[in-house]
Amino acid sequence: MIHFSKMHGLGNDYVFVDCTNHKNNIPNPSSLSKIISNRNFGIGSDGLILIEDSKIADFKMRIFNSDGSEAEMCGNGIRCVGKYVYDNHLTEKTSLEIETLAGIKKINLKIKNRKVFSISVCLGNYTILDEFTLSVLDVTFTICPVLVGNPHAIIFVKDLADYPIEKYAPFIENHKFFPNKTNVEFVHIVNSNHIKVKVWERGSGLTLACGTGACASTVVAFSKKLIYKNPTVELPGGFLQTYIDEKTNSIYLSGPATTVFNGTYYN
Repeated sequence: MIHFSKMHGLGNDYVFVDCTNHKNNIPNPSSLSKIISNRNFGIGSDGLILIEDSKIADFKMRIFNSDGSEAEMCGNGIRCVGKYVYDNHLTEKTSLEIETLAGIKKINLKIKNRKVFSISVCLGNYTILDEFTLSVLDVTFTICPVLVGNPHAIIFVKDLADYPIEKYAPFIENHKFFPNKTNVEFVHIVNSNHIKVKVWERGSGLTLACGTGACASTVVAFSKKLIYKNPTVELPGGFLQTYIDEKTNSIYLSGPATTVFNGTYYN
């Protein structure tokens, strides 16, 4: 029996389990994630996130994609963690440090009527790698790799409306250039303050939003002088705000997080 919460950031949804203080022991989270993420036979989600005690931060977050693979970081997921621990009275802090496989990330909570309605997170330093061309089926793409705690491949396109992402993204995700696979972002520059992004997430496929993907798209577009350093990022699930601190070479992300329902899973 596992008590859980279903939460999402702009439709990028996860099942959250409180494992602090020895609650809800999960012996095989990889296997559990594959089962509960199934949208027909499980709870339905892009993955599973465990909230654990940490010796070096306020809390620890572990992320498992719907295919069972463990991810280093999740921008929407960590914002939901902030809302979860505050709304469920695990902390009274509004500034928190969260331990992840990508290091300790700092988040700040905005409170309204004693509930968290918006969360910002500093994802830390980013690294833009050398771009390269890659032929996939009938198209040659220019790939812009970037690391924001996890790997991303940025591709700029003129129109996202009917772009066949499912046709090409799986080949890029699994390309040998990315030994641990990669997230793939297709990006359209609307203007210098506004970009549109669709994301093929490593281990999950198409998702309605991706926080680290929004940040990765921002830093590459900014490096090419296509946008200003604080654009609005439009994703299928809604809007996120990103901000680049040039002095520290850091990227920030802010946006909403939503609790859908709480439940009990019997396994």
